[in-house]
Amino acid sequence: MASWTAEVIVVGAGPVGLSLAAELRLAGAEPLVLERLAEPSGQRKSRGIGPLAAEALRRRGLGARLSAYQPERGAQKKREHGSEKDHFAWIHKIDPSLQEEPGRRGILIWQPDLEAVLGGHAAGLGVTVRRGHTVTGLAQDEDGVTGTVATPDGGRRLRAAYVVGCDGGRSTVRKLAGFAFPGTPPLMTARQAHAGVGDLGALPPPGRLPGGMLLHGPGGIGTFDFGDTHERHEGPVTVEELRASVRRVAGAEVTITRMDGALRFTDQARQAETYRLDRVLLAGDAAHVHSPNGGQGLNLGLMDAVNLGWKLAAQVRGTAPEGLLDSYTSERHPAGAAVLHNTRAQSALMLPGPHTDALRDIVADLMDIPDVNRYFGQLLSGLATRYAFPYATPDAHPLTGTHVPDLLLTLETDVGREVPLSGLTTGGRPLLAAPAGDPAVGVAARWRDRVEVAEVTSVGHPSLAAALVRPDGAVAWARVPGRPSDIALLEAALRTWFGGPS
Repeated sequence: MASWTAEVIVVGAGPVGLSLAAELRLAGAEPLVLERLAEPSGQRKSRGIGPLAAEALRRRGLGARLSAYQPERGAQKKREHGSEKDHFAWIHKIDPSLQEEPGRRGILIWQPDLEAVLGGHAAGLGVTVRRGHTVTGLAQDEDGVTGTVATPDGGRRLRAAYVVGCDGGRSTVRKLAGFAFPGTPPLMTARQAHAGVGDLGALPPPGRLPGGMLLHGPGGIGTFDFGDTHERHEGPVTVEELRASVRRVAGAEVTITRMDGALRFTDQARQAETYRLDRVLLAGDAAHVHSPNGGQGLNLGLMDAVNLGWKLAAQVRGTAPEGLLDSYTSERHPAGAAVLHNTRAQSALMLPGPHTDALRDIVADLMDIPDVNRYFGQLLSGLATRYAFPYATPDAHPLTGTHVPDLLLTLETDVGREVPLSGLTTGGRPLLAAPAGDPAVGVAARWRDRVEVAEVTSVGHPSLAAALVRPDGAVAWARVPGRPSDIALLEAALRTWFGGPS
């Protein structure tokens, strides 16, 4: 067997794997991506990304490429869902205009299009992706990980400092490394397909029915089937399988004249007990699986990637402060658990029967209360995510540990020119934005080799006069207007995330 060497092997070239590889490359590590599929999948597994992931990708300069898909996908969502509002358990009442930060929105983009954008981004950074390569074995030691890989040219052996499984819900890496993956079994099986239905008139209107949920419109049909036995289905969805599911859910027979791009998934909810076992880590669906209700999966997985990338690169380079890589699990595991929690609640609210009908009526009425509407909006968007930083005192800024929006910074050094935060973060480095003369600028200067400093007259947020933003967009330290900078807290933040000064 021939030998390869890489600093980090990323297994899986979906959106999470490609994003992680790009983040690693920006932070100075050399990743190699292995993907079992010979060509990118055309399956439309996901319709879009949430606001946190959208902001993360904008910080890398991808905003214009992603937003180009928004008008078409937005119109498509309205046609298929019958509403521009977001939903909780298919109760379409979450109003973007009522949210606390209505400008923070996700982007509607089909997964194959997102993969194309991220693939181009990673390739532009020099990331190598090897397709048709399946990992078949992993062995760890003190210095690294040795893996065996089946390739079109035969078996190969590879060697890396770390391996990250971004290979989906049935992750081979997770199984080979021995991660525990506890959770709950499915209540329903869902199917969706781009299909021609010859007798749509035989179907009831889209919505919740005694057997589950029925979706249909021009060119597509889908079911959320609570009458399925939930046996492990193998292979592609067949026409007869889809027709049988429509029959159980809607009590109607349909003729399917053509079908392509069919998907099958369940609402089982499972999460790895830890996202790291020594030199093997997990991200995305390899670390957590759940119902797709609320469209939270890609938002969650991409935020795993941007949280892990700079930390793992620092570990590889030998510059990571103690505990940095372990903070990946401590920060992202609660975020994953929260999504599993709310998707289980959504499945319960979709169960057939009069008791659930009554509960849905009450929840729908509650969602008319603006504060409740905002609660559900934050729940599904991830905007309520707050990391518990070890140095954060009760006096720390209330935004510490949250993810920053795309602030509009007014530069001190360029005659008041305004630039978005995303215009200063394409290189993936942390950023301190503070007024010239603020003691925080002098402190951060001691970390100039690792931290960008922007001297500003305005941060573009009513509660911020200065802020230190990590590469993943988390607010590591901040100052409120009218108060002096807490230099001790800033130094603690800099040392915690980026090590000692130069």
